[in-house]
Amino acid sequence: MNLFAEDKTAKPFLKWAGGKTKLIADIRKLIPPKIKNSKFTYLEPFVGSGAVLFWVLDSFPNLEKAVINDVNADLINTYRVIASQPKELISLLEIFQKEFHELDDLQEQKQAYYYQKREQYNARKGEKSTQAALFIFLNRTCFNGLYRVNRSNANNVPIGSYKKPTICDKPNLMAVSNALQKVEILCGDYENVLPLAGLNSFFYFDPPYKPLSQTSSFNSYAKDEFNDEEQIRLRDFCAKLNTLGHHWILSNSDVKGKDINDDFFDEIYSEFSIARVKAKRSINANPDKRGELNELLITNYKFNSELSLEFALL
Repeated sequence: MNLFAEDKTAKPFLKWAGGKTKLIADIRKLIPPKIKNSKFTYLEPFVGSGAVLFWVLDSFPNLEKAVINDVNADLINTYRVIASQPKELISLLEIFQKEFHELDDLQEQKQAYYYQKREQYNARKGEKSTQAALFIFLNRTCFNGLYRVNRSNANNVPIGSYKKPTICDKPNLMAVSNALQKVEILCGDYENVLPLAGLNSFFYFDPPYKPLSQTSSFNSYAKDEFNDEEQIRLRDFCAKLNTLGHHWILSNSDVKGKDINDDFFDEIYSEFSIARVKAKRSINANPDKRGELNELLITNYKFNSELSLEFALL
């Protein structure tokens, strides 16, 4: 029931390293007419903050079904709680926001509050709605909005330096809840989404990016590493989808832009189409290193250098 957001478009409710809001204009150019002009199923196996998901839900009236998935169980729990218990979640976040803002001029107490909430979150003993509220609280108040866990699956991100951050965005949370009523929410390996694909399906893959350097990795969204072997396994899955006749777009880092001799993606996706597009890096410990760089958009259908499609599956 839409109580707070009758005309509001849902947008990502999290800050997220690698969020795709700035890539949507390029992704839009690559959507095939078969998807735009007929009923289709949208599947996003690495949903993250859902920027592309919410854009698709708002932009395509012919969307018949949407399926999202992520291996991060805490993230997926948050999506499910927003979908099913938005009022309870909002009540908890309003309490967290009030208590945190009241400590704004008391730095030691403010830090103690943050780390107590992080410890409570890592214990994972609360109700699902409490865990979701803690997930959002930490995301809105931690350093750079970063989500990172160690091998024990414990969040280890320090407190950020925000002045009275918005912890409870009630109108958007209700808009997200409304939008998610059209979405099936899965948790697990990305291959689990395949049985839910329809005859006319479109996949968007936003996996953990291959790091451009040893210090630039933001792929610790889950305790297990997404290494080169995993990137190749994903390529194999994309090749399978191509054989089955499904359209897909995949985004990843352009490692060749960092090292001209690094042909990793050019080689493993050599049978598919690769576009290099500009994207802004918004999360880096050094503000001077936040800026524009190339990212890859890979598809299993052809397009020319101006990103206009020829639409034939490869």
